[in-house]
Amino acid sequence: MADENTIVLTDENGEEDSFEYLDTIEYEGEEFVVMTPVSEEESDELEVVIFRILHEENGDDSFVTEEDDSIVESVFEIFRERYEEADDDEYGE
Repeated sequence: MADENTIVLTDENGEEDSFEYLDTIEYEGEEFVVMTPVSEEESDELEVVIFRILHEENGDDSFVTEEDDSIVESVFEIFRERYEEADDDEYGE
């Protein structure tokens, strides 16, 4: 059963992949979504994928893989800082 944080994306080849939504981050006037692939395998490390959000004129949104490594690193750093702050708040540190 998919939960409300699961998003299914279809790639250019028609293949569907499921991702868990983690966060939306604004960076340099653009919006990016941070997600992790849904996997049957358990892992101690969180794999994240960063997509640029493209707002279509018809009101739909598209997600495209961000190709600029410096933007990916900057957005990931913002996400990591938020993630650590949330973790600290959860454990009262």
